Amino acid sequence: MNTSEVTNQKKINNALRIGSIAYIVWGILHIYVGFIGVSQYILDPNKGLWSALIGGENMPVDKFQFATDPMTLQVTANFILNFCLDVAGFGILGILLGVMLLKNIKPWFAYFIGFFIIGLADLSFLFLQVTPGHIKGDWGTYGGPILWFVAIVVLPFGLPKFKWKE
Repeated sequence: MNTSEVTNQKKINNALRIGSIAYIVWGILHIYVGFIGVSQYILDPNKGLWSALIGGENMPVDKFQFATDPMTLQVTANFILNFCLDVAGFGILGILLGVMLLKNIKPWFAYFIGFFIIGLADLSFLFLQVTPGHIKGDWGTYGGPILWFVAIVVLPFGLPKFKWKE
């Protein structure tokens, strides 16, 4: 292998590492959402859960009308907890994809699962909740889509040549 081939191989390996690490960090951040949901569900299933979600420019916490009747409180608390646990499940998927990519286990399959499934989860959250201003836009809410975007753009440079049958 000549020097240019070695340099090119390092770039490829770096692309794979960057994309894989982006998915692993993405996964950890999303598992943390599940932790926050469970914590708030235990501590304050009404105001705590809602306050962890809302707070965007079009949904300020101080203007939000929290439910007061027990049935609505229970249903909304369970819906929000379910959402947080679903997000944590996506986090586990992100970590799994990152590990699959690092270990070169069905890399294109892992890439496309991340592209479509993680993309669907993150972009629907971004465009249905954050950009309309329901949920506060900050590094926590924009970080996931940024990490996903980094992964899907960088990874193809580090993956082996695509084959229809892996």
